[in-house]
Amino acid sequence: MPRLAAVIAALLAPCLAQAQGEPHAWLFGAWSGGLAPPDWQQPPLACLAQPQVIFTRDIVLHQTLLDPTYQQRIVETVRVTPEGAEIRFRPLPPRAATTLPGHAGFGCGDANLLRVKREPDGSITFPGCVYFPSPLIPCAAR
Repeated sequence: MPRLAAVIAALLAPCLAQAQGEPHAWLFGAWSGGLAPPDWQQPPLACLAQPQVIFTRDIVLHQTLLDPTYQQRIVETVRVTPEGAEIRFRPLPPRAATTLPGHAGFGCGDANLLRVKREPDGSITFPGCVYFPSPLIPCAAR
């Protein structure tokens, strides 16, 4: 598990360093929780070994409850809001959207839109997204 965490951290480092000028750079990195309440006591390496969501500048990867492989969504636009950010994803081809409905989005009303709310404790939530009912916490900040 520590080797996987080190690999994820090494892969994310260049992306995070290049994109720190982005207004939504606070999102970049690995996040734990979402599917279940986050464990604030979890060591960073354990968190990095299997995060539920990974934000990069151009891609958001996420796991679902029934499928632990990462689903990838390509970011089309990001709009920073007073509460956090709204990420619009590139629409899926019609066939993919019907064959993978649970995997296409985060369980939000629109599979191509993810609203991210920053919480005062440093966590984030995805309001209205049934696949991620719990907050997520950043792996690297602990």
